[in-house]
Amino acid sequence: MKFKNTVAIVPGSFDPITNGHLFVIREAAKLYDKVFVAVMINANKQYTFTLEERTKIAKAATLDIPQVEVISSSGWLYELAKLLDADAIVKGYRNDIDLKYEQEMAEFNKAHAPNTDTVLIKASEGLSLVSSTVVREKMKNNEDISDLLPKEALDVIYDILSNK
Repeated sequence: MKFKNTVAIVPGSFDPITNGHLFVIREAAKLYDKVFVAVMINANKQYTFTLEERTKIAKAATLDIPQVEVISSSGWLYELAKLLDADAIVKGYRNDIDLKYEQEMAEFNKAHAPNTDTVLIKASEGLSLVSSTVVREKMKNNEDISDLLPKEALDVIYDILSNK
């Protein structure tokens, strides 16, 4: 079932975007007319890629999904939801720990942006162990990451790394 004339935000650090993220984005695109993939800044995290690089990687990974637009934001997610008049914030979760955290964040965002609901999507079976942290660790150890990331994202990552 697809909701009509609706807007969703799929937020994240996307450092870098993974097949798990892409699964959630594709599921959101099935439900909403417009999906903003919001590359966000979390002050508590140290990033491998800059905000601009993470945005570029996410754009490459989502190029084939027509209703997706990749943006970046350094503010609060609920402020972005209000600005974009979003109907939903769509987040993925892999396990009970992720679910509990996302439910807490959903309550916080609902309190500040009451017109925006949070929709939580469980990772598909084969993606439950995929995370940006795993990708970064494998990159650090020069291990193969091709099964964890969209090919388009890999191409941009290799280009970025070869220019550093």
